[in-house]
Amino acid sequence: MNCLWCDADIIPAITWKTILQPPESKNLCPPCEEQLQVIRGNRCRKCSRESEEKLCSDCRWRERNEGESSLAWNYSVFPYNERMQEMVSKWKYRGDYAIGNAFKRDYLKAFNHIAPSLPNDPAVVPIPLSEERIKERGFNQSRMLAQFLPIEMVELLKRTHSEKQSKRTRRQRLAAGNPFFINQTVNKPVILADDIYTTGTTLHHAASILKMHGCPAVFALTLVRG
Repeated sequence: MNCLWCDADIIPAITWKTILQPPESKNLCPPCEEQLQVIRGNRCRKCSRESEEKLCSDCRWRERNEGESSLAWNYSVFPYNERMQEMVSKWKYRGDYAIGNAFKRDYLKAFNHIAPSLPNDPAVVPIPLSEERIKERGFNQSRMLAQFLPIEMVELLKRTHSEKQSKRTRRQRLAAGNPFFINQTVNKPVILADDIYTTGTTLHHAASILKMHGCPAVFALTLVRG
């Protein structure tokens, strides 16, 4: 098998253990895998930002100005380092769908880590793209992440078309109106799947719509904390 990033051959080590039990298949070679360091230090309990404080300055600001959030918390897997920026750009903006599989193992591992903190029988809801954006990209990266998880996926949310988040400033993102809508009642807890948490505006908007339609609790699992 070849590395999804550098195309080098992935040659598993042969030991007595691997003879008795085949090793877990990997999508990245060891050097590339080493460059994807998961968030391991202290983090904000609400947004996963690396922080020595239990609640980071951004989340304290949000609570003071907006009150209690509809989003209980977000858990992110990776920091947005240089290699992650390159990989997400190629995956998300240049249409290399296969690269998403390089994140499957760590995304699933993160879900298993937070699973004990979730209510029983949650559904995973991917953050949607507008129809125009789907035509432009060819796939929804958040839906791909949602499919990695061993729970029911429900595509509840719809999205109106707007300017790309990546082209907006932080101020513009925070001031943006809610682009999501939904046409049904939601009677079970939800974990939102998305690729990048930057200001959190997208996830907070999605959570507020879900709560307005009956969802008892909303959490998020994001690939990257920007």
